[in-house]
Amino acid sequence: MSTEPGQESGGKSLFSLQRRERLMEELRAHGAITVRDIAAKLGVSELTIRRDVNILADEGLVSRVHGGATLPSPLDRSTAGRATSHSYSIGMVVPSLDYYWPQVISGARGEAEVQNLRIAVRGSAYDAADNRRQVQALLDTQNIDGLIVAPDMGGEHGKELLRWLNALPIPVILAERRAPSEIPAHKLEWVATDHAFGAGMAVRHLWQEGHRMIGCLTDSTSPTSPHVVRGWKQAMNALKIPLDKSIHEDSAKLDNGDRAKHFDRVLELCRESGTTAMLVHSDTQAVAFVQHCVDRGVDVPGSMAIVGYDDEVAYLAEPAISAVRPPKSYVGKVAVQLMAARLAEGRMRPVHRIDLNPELIVRESSVGAPRAASVSLVEDAL
Repeated sequence: MSTEPGQESGGKSLFSLQRRERLMEELRAHGAITVRDIAAKLGVSELTIRRDVNILADEGLVSRVHGGATLPSPLDRSTAGRATSHSYSIGMVVPSLDYYWPQVISGARGEAEVQNLRIAVRGSAYDAADNRRQVQALLDTQNIDGLIVAPDMGGEHGKELLRWLNALPIPVILAERRAPSEIPAHKLEWVATDHAFGAGMAVRHLWQEGHRMIGCLTDSTSPTSPHVVRGWKQAMNALKIPLDKSIHEDSAKLDNGDRAKHFDRVLELCRESGTTAMLVHSDTQAVAFVQHCVDRGVDVPGSMAIVGYDDEVAYLAEPAISAVRPPKSYVGKVAVQLMAARLAEGRMRPVHRIDLNPELIVRESSVGAPRAASVSLVEDAL
C-alpha cells in the first residue's frame, strides 16, 4: 500500500509532525477545524487528517467531534483520564466575546494548555465598573493565582480601576492595554499591539499608491483609536503631509441615519481638501464607509482608497478592504507566557511590557486606482 510523501510507520515523520503542528495552529486561531477544509488547505487526503486528529486526541491535545476537532473541552470524557492537575489557575476578563477578543482568548487557551495552566474566562463590557465586578467574581469564586485583563481606562473610574489592579496581591497582566504614565502602576505588566505602528504602515502604503492627502476616520470611544490617531499623525508628519489641511473625523455613537449624514460630510470634506484615501478604524466602520461610497457613486478604490483597522470583517466588503491586522492570538499567547514566567520566578523577575507589531493585509480597496482623476471623480459623484 502506498503512503503519502513523508508518512512513515507510527506517524512520526517530520512531515506528519509539521502537519499536526499546522492543525494545532488552526485550532488555536479558530477554535475548531473540519477534516475536509484542513485536508484541502494542506493538500493531503481526508484520511490522513483523520489519522492526525486521532493521534492528537490520543495525546489529549484535541477533542474529536463529527467531521473535525476542537480544542479540548472539560465536557470531553475521552480526555478526562489523561488530564493532569494544573500548576496554576489564571483568570481572564475581556470586554467582548464576539469581536476581536475571541482570537485573543483562543491564543491564551492554547498557550495555557502548553504551560499546564487552568484558565477561567469572563466576558465584560467597555466599562470600568463592570470590569471590576467581573474580576472580583473571579477572585471570590475561582481561587486564581494570576489575572489577565483588558480594562476600560477612561476617566476617573478607569484610573481607579488601574490603581486597584496594581494593588492586588496576585500578578496582573494587561492585554491590549497600557497604563498611562500618570498612574503609578509599577507592578502591572502588559502585552499590546503597537497600533500606532500599524496606522503608520497603512499611511505609508497609501502614500506608495500615490495618495498625497490621506484622512483618518476613527471612533473616540474605542481604547484603540487614540493609538491609531497617534500613528496616523506621526506618519503624516514624516511624509510632510500638512495635518492642518487633513481630515480627521470621529464616528462615535452614530446610528444609521446620523451615520449617513456624517459620511456625506466626510465625502464633502474629501472633495474640498483633495483627499483621495482614508484610514478607518474599526473594520465595521470601514465596511459601512465603503458601502456608503458605493451608494453615493464614489468608486472604491478609483475615487477613494480605504484601509480599515482590525481585519475582523474587512474581507467581507465589496470590494474587499485592505486592513491592518493585529496579532490577536499572539496577544493572548504572550500574555499567558508572561504570566507563567511571573508565577514561576516571582518578584525577582523584572516587570515586562511587550509591544507586538501588526501586519498590513492588502486587498482591492487600496490598490490600482488612477490618482490623477481621483479628486474630480469624488467631486462628480457628489
